Amino acid sequence: MKNLFKPALLVLMMTVTLPSVSNASSNHRGKVNTIEKIDADESQKMVNRLKEINAMDTKSLTRSEKRELRHEVKSIQRELRTKDHG
Repeated sequence: MKNLFKPALLVLMMTVTLPSVSNASSNHRGKVNTIEKIDADESQKMVNRLKEINAMDTKSLTRSEKRELRHEVKSIQRELRTKDHG
């Protein structure tokens, strides 16, 4: 009886997981990778925001405010970089 438990459990796990894995991979076949283009106004607003952040006096800001600004700058730069190449 002990010898049948592990193989039976393995077969059960495979029947449960394999259909969900194969279904997940088949959903992406028909879709085309669409990257939306940024228009000039939106990209200019982002660049202006970066200039505004760079011009700020950060000495009076708290640590958490500085961290938020760093995250904002990184996300804007990442978005501009990915949108320009797409």
